[in-house]
Amino acid sequence: MDRQVQSSGGSVVLSTAQRAALARLTELAVPGADVVAFVERVLTGDRPDWLPRIERALAVDGDLDALLADADAAWLIRLVAQGHYADPAVWASVGWRADAGGSWSEVETPLAVTPWAALEDRYDAVVIGSGAGGGAAAQVLAESGRSVLVVELGSYPATSDLARDHLRNPRSIAGLPAYTDPDPVGRPRVAVVDGVTSYPLPPDGEWGNNAFTVGGGTRVYGAQAWRFVPHDFRMATTYGIPEGSGLADWPISYAELAPYYALAEQRFGVSGGGVDPWHEPRELPMPPLPRTGPADRLAAAADRLGWGTLDVPLLINSVDYQGRAGCVRCGQCVGFACPVEAKSGTHNTALPAALATGRCTLVTGTTAERLVVSGSGRVAGVALVDTQLRRRVIECAEVVVAAGASETPRLLLNSAHAGEPDGLGNNQDQVGRYLQAHVYAGAVGLFDDEVADLIGPGVSIATCDFRHGNAGIVGGGMLANEFVPTPAATYDYLTGARLIPRAGAAGLAAMRRESRRMLRVVGPIQEVTSAESRVRVDPRVVDRYGNPVVSISGSIHPEDVRAHAFLSAKAQEWLAEAGAVRTALGSVGTTARASTGQHQAGTCRMGDDAARSVVDPYGRVWGHDNVWIADASVHVTNGGVNPVLTVLAGSLRIAEHLVSA
Repeated sequence: MDRQVQSSGGSVVLSTAQRAALARLTELAVPGADVVAFVERVLTGDRPDWLPRIERALAVDGDLDALLADADAAWLIRLVAQGHYADPAVWASVGWRADAGGSWSEVETPLAVTPWAALEDRYDAVVIGSGAGGGAAAQVLAESGRSVLVVELGSYPATSDLARDHLRNPRSIAGLPAYTDPDPVGRPRVAVVDGVTSYPLPPDGEWGNNAFTVGGGTRVYGAQAWRFVPHDFRMATTYGIPEGSGLADWPISYAELAPYYALAEQRFGVSGGGVDPWHEPRELPMPPLPRTGPADRLAAAADRLGWGTLDVPLLINSVDYQGRAGCVRCGQCVGFACPVEAKSGTHNTALPAALATGRCTLVTGTTAERLVVSGSGRVAGVALVDTQLRRRVIECAEVVVAAGASETPRLLLNSAHAGEPDGLGNNQDQVGRYLQAHVYAGAVGLFDDEVADLIGPGVSIATCDFRHGNAGIVGGGMLANEFVPTPAATYDYLTGARLIPRAGAAGLAAMRRESRRMLRVVGPIQEVTSAESRVRVDPRVVDRYGNPVVSISGSIHPEDVRAHAFLSAKAQEWLAEAGAVRTALGSVGTTARASTGQHQAGTCRMGDDAARSVVDPYGRVWGHDNVWIADASVHVTNGGVNPVLTVLAGSLRIAEHLVSA
């Protein structure tokens, strides 16, 4: 099909024939919707690389069944539906509102960001990354009296930019760039899935994205604040080592990390209550948020099943805490910035405290290209580049790397030098191995009555009965009710589970009828990773700065598939006991891909043997006495729960050891 390109601004404008084809497809898929302008905005500002695929989709002729049978047309139907349901003018038609909990005024946490030209030539310590690990470490280092430079690749978007858009946020699967993406087109990666190599961009699922912004993932996460439990640190001892896995024990115990868990809960603020049967009872700094209607229903069902439950621990203020407001119960939490800063992130806790010392400097839009090694083999500085392609080397005495489990190993591998030609800290070929995240188990249920009350954050009740002790299963996981889903996410959940038609008048009517009748119960499983699930760098593919990019490959272990099936069946049982009249199990999908994403971990694992790990039990890179890693890449295993509290606690422990050594 011919297309027209608007000369002013390079905007993509579909031809008359293409517009007609799109209008026809839309009328068949979502009768009455008007999305031509939405699709053109996507092509112009978000994904110009999608134009060939959209052209192929619009060339498909036939009825709705024919469109759904074609991969490109079915993909476009899904995009059109998501654009429709993300429109605020449509929300009322499916009974959705963002402010079911009340109204509020947005607030911002001001942070002093230093211009590139104002940076010093030397700092005592450089911290790479400002998320959970980097932010927590920066506070400890600055309060110790050190001069500290925090290097953040992303920017610091306004709350208003991060608090509303249902499709351009890091938890949407629409494939549109989020405000927290590092660079929509200048940072490709290499992904191997089912033996096929592709070159995804940050909005694509295969890229394995986490948020790149001041605060990292903590700016937009769901904030579940679970502790790992004693068994999580002794998985190999508890279960043995499954064939083909890299399962191992941590070199530290739960008891060694427990004081830092307590410190993290107090310092960052955790609300919740109840007893996890796998570790000792404890009192959190804040009471739980009041339970929602869905949680009450699930609590009664769990009682009938004989399961224990607890209020989900959250890094969200249930009351005013440390100068920040309590939660206003909005329906836009996971994937969004908190409009009142009730959600604890390093951007509103650790970084302000570090900056307040007068010894911390924060720079944004800046990439650490490599660690600079002196002639003696000691790391003497960090080579930086900013978005204007300005380069400089910052000298330092100490480096803390907390760039995440994909970018941290990339930095080490790209820091190869004469003494370590395969990458800094990689003489034993351990950097990048044992990549893991969380395969999510769960189920979707539809009820006869409206059960969703849209009171945020949504996640409210969990059972931890199945974290361990499951016959024939390695590990297990936690199950909880889901965050309040957006209408676009609800469409994905219901159509993905085949509980409503994907398109047509019947699909539109089903969305209006069923959106408030849906509940999801989901949870992460404890993964059994392998040495072949890994991050490498590919010298043939470079980013906009000319540096080799991340290459991700691997697979999901068969034990993970079994654990997923077990925990999904428990989720389905819970929903059915709660009154769901129709249920559907979640799917693992292809196993011939590495597990990555929001909870990525394990690529620079901690150990007590330099031949089988990257860092020592205090996070120091073997062979380098002034380089530490303080993010989830040091995790040996990743628990059957969200890992952020373990990242915070681990970073506090590593930083405390660093300053006291």
